[in-house]
Amino acid sequence: MSNDFITTQDGTRIFYKDWGPKNAQPIVFHHGWPLSADDWDNQMLFFLSHGYRVIAHDRRGHGRSDQTDTGNEMNTYAADVAELARVLDLKNAVHIGHSTGGGEVARYVARAETGRVAKAVLMGAVPPIMLKTPANPEGLPMSVFDGFRTALANNRAQFFIDVPSGPFYGFNRPGANVIQGLIDNWWRQGMAGGAKAQYDCIAAFSETDFTDDLKAITVPVLVMHGEDDQVVPIGDSAHKAIKLLKQGTLKTYPGLSHGMFATHPDTINPDLLAFIRA
Repeated sequence: MSNDFITTQDGTRIFYKDWGPKNAQPIVFHHGWPLSADDWDNQMLFFLSHGYRVIAHDRRGHGRSDQTDTGNEMNTYAADVAELARVLDLKNAVHIGHSTGGGEVARYVARAETGRVAKAVLMGAVPPIMLKTPANPEGLPMSVFDGFRTALANNRAQFFIDVPSGPFYGFNRPGANVIQGLIDNWWRQGMAGGAKAQYDCIAAFSETDFTDDLKAITVPVLVMHGEDDQVVPIGDSAHKAIKLLKQGTLKTYPGLSHGMFATHPDTINPDLLAFIRA
C-alpha cells in the first residue's frame, strides 16, 4: 500500500506514506511541530520523480496518527521511527528532519541499527538544544515556550494561524511574498493533530539536549539552515550542531526562513539531491 499504519509496542497507531519502488534507496522525511507528513509533499514528489522510495510518517499525536496523551517525548518518537524502519525493512536510508523532526532524526540516527542509515539531513533543526540553560546561555528563555503553551491552550486555532502568518515562513518581514496556501495548509495540518500531544511536544523540542546524539552520529550529515530563521535561531542551533558532528557539512541560506523548503523548494531540493547522490 502507498499509505498505511503501523501499531507500536504501546498500541499507538502511526500513519505513514510509502511511495516508489521498494528496492530503491529510501528517503524518510520527519516533519516539524505541530504538522504532519503532508508538509513534505513537494519533496516527496520531487524525489519520487528521481527514482527514490519516499516515506513520511505522522509523528504520534500529529496528523492521522493516534492522538496520544503519553509518550510525547523524543525517546518515544525515535523508538516509533525505529519500529517503522523495522516494519518497512528500511536499509541504507537517508533521514531528513525539519525543526522538531531534526531532533527526532538526531536521536534516531544516533541509536539506529547498523545498516539502517546511510546519511542524515538536519534542516532548520532544533539540536543541540533550544532552551537557555547554564550550559547553553545563548538559548531562548523558558518564557518563550511557556508563551507557546499558553497560546495553544487558550486558542489553538488562532495560534495556528498566527505562527505561519508570521515568523515560520518569514511572512512578517517587509516585502515578503505571502503565500496564503502555505498558511492555510499549516493550519489544516496543525488542527488535525491532538492538542495534548502538541502541548507536550513543546517541551520535547525545546528542552531535549541532543549534544550526545550529535556526537554519536557516524554517518554524513548535512546541516541546512535559513539565516533569517526566527523560530530556531541559527546561532544557537546549526552553528553549534556542526561542531559536534563527526561528518557534518553546513549550508546556510541568506534571507531564508524556518520554512524555507516550503517557500523555496527550487533552491532546497537540488541541494538535498546533490548531498544524497554525493
